[in-house]
Amino acid sequence: MKICILSGSTLGTAEYVAEHLEEALKKQGFSTILYHGANYDEVIDEPLWLIVTSTHGAGEIPDNLRPLFDQIMQSNLNLCNLRFAIVGLGNSDYDTFCYAAKRIEQILSAKNAFKLCDTLTIDVLNVDDPESYSEQWLPQFIQALA
Repeated sequence: MKICILSGSTLGTAEYVAEHLEEALKKQGFSTILYHGANYDEVIDEPLWLIVTSTHGAGEIPDNLRPLFDQIMQSNLNLCNLRFAIVGLGNSDYDTFCYAAKRIEQILSAKNAFKLCDTLTIDVLNVDDPESYSEQWLPQFIQALA
């Protein structure tokens, strides 16, 4: 089973978290492929996504992921064969805290994709090491794959 990891990042933290999770998954024997900003044609047929995204601006999906989700939103695809999980990074000082993760979940759920487990939200104000913090969530994701 291959896990397609999609990172959406503005300042790079989500990329680091995605890379860290990829390494942790590989150590546990999973096959992975990592995209920092994914192209629709590259990933649309992958059945398992782990999305790691920051939120930027007024709650927007980062520029390197927005085209993918715009295209999904505008399509009449049925993504019932897609399973996904999300790690969202944000700053709790903003009322749009981790809004990009929520928006991605709404888009995928509207297309009948299946959410595997609770979204991990990382508050960069209160979490000093987002990579280690995300790794503590990983068993929940792995258990949901079974």
